[in-house]
Amino acid sequence: MWFANFFVGGSLTMVLPFLSLYIEEFGNFSDAYVQNWSGWIFGITFGTAFIFTPLWGRIGDKYGRKNLLIVSALGMGLSVLLMGFADSVWELFFLRLFMGIFTGFIPMSQALIATQTPKEVAGRVLGTLQTGSVTGNLMGPLFGGVLADLFGYSSTFKWVSITIFLSGILVLFGIREVLYKTADSTDDEATFTSKEVLLRIVGNPVMLVVMLISALVQIAHFSIQPILSLYVADIHGAVNIAFFSGMAFSAAGLGNLLMARRWGRLGDRIGYIKVLIFLLFMAGIVYFPGAFVTNIWQLVVLRFLLGISIGGIIPVRIAYIRQEAPLSMQGEVLGYNTSLRFLGNIIGPALGGALAGFYGISAVFFVTSALLILSGAIMFITWYRHDYAGKQRKHSRAVSSH
Repeated sequence: MWFANFFVGGSLTMVLPFLSLYIEEFGNFSDAYVQNWSGWIFGITFGTAFIFTPLWGRIGDKYGRKNLLIVSALGMGLSVLLMGFADSVWELFFLRLFMGIFTGFIPMSQALIATQTPKEVAGRVLGTLQTGSVTGNLMGPLFGGVLADLFGYSSTFKWVSITIFLSGILVLFGIREVLYKTADSTDDEATFTSKEVLLRIVGNPVMLVVMLISALVQIAHFSIQPILSLYVADIHGAVNIAFFSGMAFSAAGLGNLLMARRWGRLGDRIGYIKVLIFLLFMAGIVYFPGAFVTNIWQLVVLRFLLGISIGGIIPVRIAYIRQEAPLSMQGEVLGYNTSLRFLGNIIGPALGGALAGFYGISAVFFVTSALLILSGAIMFITWYRHDYAGKQRKHSRAVSSH
């Protein structure tokens, strides 16, 4: 599964550094036009993913996830292959929309591993799994930038589709899914309707906020993604732009790779919410100086620090859900969590493109920083009121009774 995630993560990020540059090849467009369409084309994939992901999660709870992973790889591979033949903004837009039906390979693999991993080591295991996609994310932009400079943008899409198909083959022949699970409680063996799952989420304020934070974090993080290559061009120039854009993307991946497993292991030891709160504030602080960089290397350093902070947010979030949700509903709960992430992926690029078009790219960094710090504050307040303070009151009553 690690290698399958590596290939999917690398394949999908290969095209990110030059997506906006690919749009420029379709015609003589203004900068504002390209920035806005970059946001919509990048984000529309997650629009359909937002709708379909909970459905895939519920199907996975009933019938297993291996076959779903194979279908996901085939659908994404076909979509990316056809993107290499697109010759208009609208064709690229609709192909990205179609790809969203099948997007979710990596979250689906995380759900597969999470539901079959003991709670005590979930953070470490999920952090290790994430290093597969992160390593792909790290190498993908660099290879994508090199391929684009050597062979052109359309040919790169065709090469990328091959590696996505390879991921499906790895799952088909290399993964054996264990459909039975060891239950820790009667809830783990029970069957829940979708209404009962939603009521369970709403009835746990901390888990509800953890899931809502998924959307806010993605809005913040993805607001800069589709226009990062344009920002690199502004501060560095047009020479080898695809390569240097890939370097800026990969710097965040390197920081993520180095710390994802460590953050997960720390969450196993001291608590996932504590780690999550710290990382949200750290990411918000790191994002802010990005608006003031004057050369590519300053941006690369900040992207590396951002990767360190972002690296633990996904594994500790999923590990917390693994800890709190009964086993028999975890696929659907994780599906809703992923769906909220995709909602953020829709809003983020559109928001980033609009902000960049109207106020300049620096404004995107300011808004992103504020959203992450706000997320950290909301998470801290909710955790303190409903978890930490409650435990302190129970402890005080227990002490006074003796």
